[in-house]
Amino acid sequence: MRPAANEKPEKPLVHVVDDDASMRDALAGLFDSVGLQSQTYATAEDFLSAKLSDRPGCIVLDVRLPDMNGLEFQGRLVQNGVGIPVVMMTGFGDIPMSVHAMKHGAVDFLPKPFRDQDMLDAVMAAIERDRQRRTVENDASQLRQRFETLSPREQEVMLHVTAGKMNKQVAGDLGISEITVKIHRGAAMHKMGARTYAELVRMADALKPDRSKPGR
Repeated sequence: MRPAANEKPEKPLVHVVDDDASMRDALAGLFDSVGLQSQTYATAEDFLSAKLSDRPGCIVLDVRLPDMNGLEFQGRLVQNGVGIPVVMMTGFGDIPMSVHAMKHGAVDFLPKPFRDQDMLDAVMAAIERDRQRRTVENDASQLRQRFETLSPREQEVMLHVTAGKMNKQVAGDLGISEITVKIHRGAAMHKMGARTYAELVRMADALKPDRSKPGR
């Protein structure tokens, strides 16, 4: 969702996770030089135990840390429900691990030593990916909220009609009149903000993880 005209866009935050204090300081200075805010962590656990602000950003991660490697870190992010994109920093011997990490969702990996511009390019790409992720998640959340405003019967009718059934078939399945189906279908479209049947179908498809639970 775009900010209102009188609101400033959320400023992104770059999380730097590296046990080398000089590297943390250098990266913080680099990001500051282009107007990016950063927060640094000496270990993976420091990051995983921190309270994260609700804003776009990315994680710049040394693939080898004292407490866990990059792949273990990615696993913990998934386990904790953290979807922030990751940029890996790696030594030459860690490149196979980094390639594996990219296959599991890392945005990029940069062999050390890397050029400042390469790091900035990777971070900006990761931040843009995170903005897109947040937009998709926000849209999905709004759809779920609208769906929850439907009555249990409206939810049932919506899920049946968007599965391609005719009003008459839905009426027979639910044991109600065809007129009642039309009324509930119209109410569902209004509450969901769907202007057309095709739009209602797309909304129902986006809600698929919840579709087996009408009337919760």
